[in-house]
Amino acid sequence: MGEIKDSYLTVEGSAEAIYKEKSSKFLCYAFHVESEEEIAACLEPLYKRYYDATHHCYAWRLGPEGERFRANDDGEPSSTAGKPILGQMLSREITDCLIVVVRYFGGTKLGVPGLIAAYKESAAAVLDEAKVVERTVDKHIFIEYPYIVMNDVMRIIKEEQPVIEEQIFDNLCSMRLAMRLSKADILLGRLRKVEGATVEEI
Repeated sequence: MGEIKDSYLTVEGSAEAIYKEKSSKFLCYAFHVESEEEIAACLEPLYKRYYDATHHCYAWRLGPEGERFRANDDGEPSSTAGKPILGQMLSREITDCLIVVVRYFGGTKLGVPGLIAAYKESAAAVLDEAKVVERTVDKHIFIEYPYIVMNDVMRIIKEEQPVIEEQIFDNLCSMRLAMRLSKADILLGRLRKVEGATVEEI
């Protein structure tokens, strides 16, 4: 079995850049997004703000593996805009990201190779401005245990270092934990050995 891939790169927040080519102006935006609803919410203000732009081309990738994606040429010749934008996210292995390039046509046609290069450079420019961060893919674990075994549980938590999302201390204690996939099974195995504890993945 291969190693579990449990981290991915994404952009933090948003970023902007401007790229110019033969009097055409390309306004470039990158956003951290986690759903198609968020993508729509990022696109709408740009359509309103740059209502007079020639094209609003974009591409996005969602999911830790970038398994969901779309490229939109918005009237540019097929595959000259959205695909080169998406290509920059693929080559830099960035996901959960939307890149929008708003073009104002400057009067000089760029031709197909020129357009591909311009949209590729625009996407590269805004990714250069963006803060790229690594995120982990986590497994969520719920444990319930009697108060008397608290020390046993806390020792495992201290050694394995999961993120404690919630904890309740009472006669019956409970915790909600998050642990990156590659290390989650070790944590689960150790917690399941604690006497009187019930452990489940959520």
